[in-house]
Amino acid sequence: MPEILSTVPTLGLWGLIGYLLGSIPFGMVLAAVMGLGNLRDIGSGNIGATNVLRTGSKKAAALTLFLDGGKAAVAVLLARAFAGEDAAQLAGLMAFVGHCFPVWLKFKGGKGVATFLGLLIALSWPIGLASCATWLVTAVLTRISSLSALVAAALSTAWMVVFLQGHLFFLGVALTLLIFWTHRANIARLRAGTEPKIGKK
Repeated sequence: MPEILSTVPTLGLWGLIGYLLGSIPFGMVLAAVMGLGNLRDIGSGNIGATNVLRTGSKKAAALTLFLDGGKAAVAVLLARAFAGEDAAQLAGLMAFVGHCFPVWLKFKGGKGVATFLGLLIALSWPIGLASCATWLVTAVLTRISSLSALVAAALSTAWMVVFLQGHLFFLGVALTLLIFWTHRANIARLRAGTEPKIGKK
């Protein structure tokens, strides 16, 4: 973990900013604006890009992916610029928490994959790109989004070691555990062989 240099109020402020940015439900907003329906009534009911894709709109899914990743990256970069690395890591973590447990949606949000990848890119672009590549390769081979996310999360800490970014390791472990938690239903379906493929409505 990074050296703690910021004051408690500073960390608290950037944690709150990260949470509020992360809690913006771009998937639901885009689906409503583009007339795609209520995501809660579509597919898995999730607010992320994979479920947005089930509406049939690739454009909306791509925008959701970009914005969900971007909100975490913005939180990290702002905190790093105005406070430091300790605040950046906390802001990134809280952006992830905000996406998964947004107060506006009664703490029932998304699974955090795009947000996870976005904050990794902002924290350390080699690790972020390696994790994105891990997701992509797994997705091409299996056509299963959840499995791709689980593999990318599990290997993200290994990439931190490979790229000598040990100060990110504990954050990486925490994020990986949270990814597995938000995907617990997917894990059950993977074990049962009933998890849907990417793009399936």
